[in-house]
Amino acid sequence: MEMINLSLPVANKFVTDYLERKNSTKEFFHYSYLDNGSYEKRLKELEARTFMRNDLADHIEAYMKTYPQSETVRQSIAKLRLENSVVVIGGQQAGVLTGPLYSIHKVISIILLAKQKEEELGIPVVPVFWVAGEDHDYLEINHIYTPGKEKMKKVVFPQRVLDKRMASDIELDKQVCLDWMETIVESYGETDHSNSLLQLLQTAVNESNTIVDFFSYMTMSLFKDYGLLLVDSGDKEIRKLEKEIFLKQINEFQQLADAVSEQQKLVQDSGYSLVIEMAENPVNLFYYDEMEQERVLLQYDVEDKRFIGKDKTVSFTMDELREIASEFPHKLSNNVVTRPITQDLLFPTLAFIGGPGEIAYWAELKKAFEHLGIKMPPVIPRLNITLLERSVEADIEELQLSMKDVLINGTSEKCEQFLQSVSNEKIAQLLNEVKDVIETKYDQLEQEITSEHKGLLPLMEKNEEFLKSQVEFLQNKVDASVKLKHEVIVNKFGRIEQNLKPEGSPQERVWNITYFLNKYGLDFLEAVMELPMDFDGKHKVVKL
Repeated sequence: MEMINLSLPVANKFVTDYLERKNSTKEFFHYSYLDNGSYEKRLKELEARTFMRNDLADHIEAYMKTYPQSETVRQSIAKLRLENSVVVIGGQQAGVLTGPLYSIHKVISIILLAKQKEEELGIPVVPVFWVAGEDHDYLEINHIYTPGKEKMKKVVFPQRVLDKRMASDIELDKQVCLDWMETIVESYGETDHSNSLLQLLQTAVNESNTIVDFFSYMTMSLFKDYGLLLVDSGDKEIRKLEKEIFLKQINEFQQLADAVSEQQKLVQDSGYSLVIEMAENPVNLFYYDEMEQERVLLQYDVEDKRFIGKDKTVSFTMDELREIASEFPHKLSNNVVTRPITQDLLFPTLAFIGGPGEIAYWAELKKAFEHLGIKMPPVIPRLNITLLERSVEADIEELQLSMKDVLINGTSEKCEQFLQSVSNEKIAQLLNEVKDVIETKYDQLEQEITSEHKGLLPLMEKNEEFLKSQVEFLQNKVDASVKLKHEVIVNKFGRIEQNLKPEGSPQERVWNITYFLNKYGLDFLEAVMELPMDFDGKHKVVKL
């Protein structure tokens, strides 16, 4: 297994500047993630703060008992109890079959950075993955994409969820899931590893009660030997540890909202677009209506001096909301503003691993952290990885394409250029001339008909469009004939694009890990983890 590093542009201008360490982005963070001195400074800051280490360790130990275990996991729990330990943390929604590849890339990033910093700093550094089980957007997590004949096929998990319940509360229909998974693996084609993959998936389903359980079981099956710890933000027990944090966020909701708005103005003044959409009078907390099993985003009604949900479905006074935080903290959950703050107050966070979108919205939170008397941890871009199969690499070499260009632009334009180079230009020219003649003659005809038979104009226009459509039909047939004649080459262009730039998106946003597990085995990720991956903002192309 080999790896090459490439410098690729990022769609988000802010993240591009952040990766290039431009001065315009430095002022939005407390630490520079590429400066080793930042981690020493961060350690000193954490030493002055207190954390519920034993309570956290007890909770995680109990939570993870139902998932695959290892000695390194037990060691990580023990490390978390130590007064000088810190964590590298990041998170993601609980997608079915672990969701898009970038979820796996984020886990890899957390584990590798924790290992690297433990060696550099000489202190215990624990990798922690924050499963966003409190999220209620089921449509974002209920599908994967599988390779089709010409393009990726969206395959939706058939279990229906009509309300806005948290992912942690979505009970898994085990039989539906088992049947669905079998069709997924079958679509990949049988390999020497298919039975092992199916066995893993079947065990994961049988041992899981919810969508989040299924995600967590699969994740730990793949990464248990690396000491990874999981927390589910939707778990009721962890909310008990967060109640003081909720109270602080409620008591100071207005100051926090003002701090975010002030920071957002600085971001805008520097020429960047905003990522966080702030509602009017935001509280930045959700209330979970257990009767309706629905998360409701809270706002503050200035006139009534009450905290309300959309359409006033719920309504609380300040004292009532404080009581909920104290007595029923599981009924509250964070949004995009308060989640990073909660993570940082709960865990001794040495570094946060984030994707491009997360980096951009963290830049809007600096003053909110400062209002609470804490600093943001170093924000580290997660590793961007593309898995390159040997057959696809061979196609790229045969067509003499640039790997960098393929990852940026795909192959559609190159394929079109190839087809034009092998097409009969005379045919295309003659067909264009026929269309020009039709347009010219019908313009002349329109003048004559307008003067004598005006009522026939609609029919004439329809007739002209029909003739032109017939010429286009013939052109399409000619193009299809050219494609068929050069089908082998055209299929190579298509295969490269589907694998590396599917639907114009990076591979990591579309493909699912189960395809690669089926083809290369359950242990292929071990070889990926051994590669020398630096957190330098460069794209990693891993040759399988």
